[in-house]
Amino acid sequence: MQIGTNTLNSIDTIYTVRLNKEQVLVVEKDTKAQEEFEAKKAKKEQEKLLKPTQKENAPNELSDDEEELVKKLQARDAEVKTHEAAHQAAGGGLTGAATFTYQQGPDGKMYAIGGEVSISMSSGSTPQETIAKARQLEASAMAAANPSPQDFSVASSARIMEMKAQQKLSKEQQQKMLGLQTYEANSL
Repeated sequence: MQIGTNTLNSIDTIYTVRLNKEQVLVVEKDTKAQEEFEAKKAKKEQEKLLKPTQKENAPNELSDDEEELVKKLQARDAEVKTHEAAHQAAGGGLTGAATFTYQQGPDGKMYAIGGEVSISMSSGSTPQETIAKARQLEASAMAAANPSPQDFSVASSARIMEMKAQQKLSKEQQQKMLGLQTYEANSL
């Protein structure tokens, strides 16, 4: 009977192959090497079983990749909160509370990865009030260090709102001037 080395390796038993006195290959079970192999195998299995327990006991132990991810999440969290705080500070009473989108990190903590601040885009009761409000809206939208596309969109809408109020104010002033000129012409 012939036994290949792949067959010997696949049955998890350690054999020694040697030549006997008659120069014939002999395959024998190597009990000493087998015992060492079994001990190492048992130790590895025990370590595998203990690892989750150790991680539960020491949740602060993170892999290098997990630590790097936590650092990135912390940086993003700080950036998002600073960004939204800048909008709120510049917007004054025109802005609402900030809301955030969170992601849980490998350390179990929640990190802000996105956010927004609601803002009132209503016009004022007069063109002058609307112009002042539009300027404050634009300042609020552009207050963050790195404005987002949404921030640029809000700023653009505020500029349009301001231009319309400027047109209305100009029209009112023009009508007032025409009315004044008509009064002066009639009084002569």
